[in-house]
Amino acid sequence: MTLERLHKFLSRAGVASRRAAEEWILSGRVTVNGRVVRELGIKINPDQDVVKADGRRVRLEPPLTVMLHKPYGYVSTTRDPQGRRVVTELLGEKGTRLYPVGRLDYDATGLLLLTNDGELAQRLTHPRYQVPRTYRATVEGEVSRETLRLLADGVEVDNRPVAAGVQVRKLDPEKTVLEITVWEGRYHLIKRLLAQVGHPVLKLKRIAFGPLRLGRLPRGAHRVLTPREIEALKAGMKRR
Repeated sequence: MTLERLHKFLSRAGVASRRAAEEWILSGRVTVNGRVVRELGIKINPDQDVVKADGRRVRLEPPLTVMLHKPYGYVSTTRDPQGRRVVTELLGEKGTRLYPVGRLDYDATGLLLLTNDGELAQRLTHPRYQVPRTYRATVEGEVSRETLRLLADGVEVDNRPVAAGVQVRKLDPEKTVLEITVWEGRYHLIKRLLAQVGHPVLKLKRIAFGPLRLGRLPRGAHRVLTPREIEALKAGMKRR
């Protein structure tokens, strides 16, 4: 009989990263054989014990990662206490066994990855791997060259610099549309970064994640990543 720590099993099954899985356990969202478990370090037998997270059976399945073009008005979670629509509803049957990799805001659109590969999700979202994320942002006001240089030179958010800096360029002088790339997924980072230089975000869309680009995938649609795309994602991770 091979035993495995519960948080590690949850991560391997794609529920969450190991650290986040510990939080799930502490908050009472995980049951083993019908009993709520709140103790860290508990071990289970993956072949025999029935594990559920938020009431859903957790099973080890072949790795699956999909790209979703997230529409406006969905939250990037598997459930929402406020009753708002969640992104997994857009995936049909697949949505019952996939979890978002990071988040896009409720009012943001664009490329969102969902997976059952917990290790992949953890690496894609951990700051040490610095996976680039590229956004198209429509902002208030006319952005000057000086502001573009300021963003490129480095702006602090929460009294610490943005990891690996920022790449930014102006796409449309009429509408003040920016393309901006960052190497971390800090909470509301793009909105706070641009608000800090005096240009609040009106619309935000993620158009690339690592080597993957959204392309012409229709809004609300999804597709399964190819083995080559998965390998490209892993190859692009640079541990710092």
